[in-house]
Amino acid sequence: MLKRILVTGGAGFLGSHLCDRLVARGHDVICVDNFFTSQKSNIAHLLDHRNFELVRHDVTEPLVLEVDQIFNLACPAAPGHYQYNPIKTTKTSVLGAINLLGLAKRVKARILHASTSEVYGDPTIHPQPESYRGNVNPIGPRACYDEGKRAAETLMFDYHRQNGVDIKVIRIFNTYGPRMHPFDGRVVSNFIRQALAGETITLYGDGSQTRSFCFVDDLIDGMLAMMDSRDGFTGPVNLGNPHEFTIRQLAELVVAGTNSNSTIEQAKALPVDDPLQRQPDISLAKAELDWEPGIELASGLEKTIRYFDSIDLSHFRAPTPNY
Repeated sequence: MLKRILVTGGAGFLGSHLCDRLVARGHDVICVDNFFTSQKSNIAHLLDHRNFELVRHDVTEPLVLEVDQIFNLACPAAPGHYQYNPIKTTKTSVLGAINLLGLAKRVKARILHASTSEVYGDPTIHPQPESYRGNVNPIGPRACYDEGKRAAETLMFDYHRQNGVDIKVIRIFNTYGPRMHPFDGRVVSNFIRQALAGETITLYGDGSQTRSFCFVDDLIDGMLAMMDSRDGFTGPVNLGNPHEFTIRQLAELVVAGTNSNSTIEQAKALPVDDPLQRQPDISLAKAELDWEPGIELASGLEKTIRYFDSIDLSHFRAPTPNY
């Protein structure tokens, strides 16, 4: 059945790929974005589609729309961006959730909330299952994002319990792919940009910290599977690639994939509260959604490198002074 679907943060990296899929399925898609860290170029190819609509709006302000489903992806997600205006980041998570849950309650829409692996903080359990309650510093420089997302999850479940709102909550682990902002400061973007320019690839810390990298196509598959999952299944559900790599291994793969002469050096101290390990336990996603990622890191990096090599960096500006 075709639906009218709202995607907040729809011009961002993940949001634009999600809009592509929904438009291709024939749904009427309303993309809402305030363009703080996103790019109009991400959704320019959709503007002429009769079933796509773009609205410039900040989710900290209420929305009055009639929709069947809501995907809530609105929030800066790269550390430099969300730390640039930490109060605004918390407002986006908390007020955004309140406004969209209010909308979902009014029109009886199902709402999927994009939470994050950051709710686990610097984990003491590895890999991280959904039952793990996390190790988060509530007063650190990352807390605006970590705690904002945790509070948004609280609101989702309170609206569900108190008002019967139909919720779906996912926790997204590191995701990469075409349309990442080249100046978002994330490790994949930084390394590819440095390697293509023949610059030294700079590691934070000694590069032994680990991440699990999920290609965007796999992530969107999981997101759609969660929205379409059985009634009453709320999550939260981890979505990410369970194959773990050190940051140094990632750098080596990027150098090989770009045929670069770049050297790899430890150049910067590890940021405050930066997690040393990050790996999802996706047992629940496998059982409930029949989902697991299928794209290997080397293959996904090849597609991402090809994208970065095709864009003109002068057409992009760093959204914040952090990068």
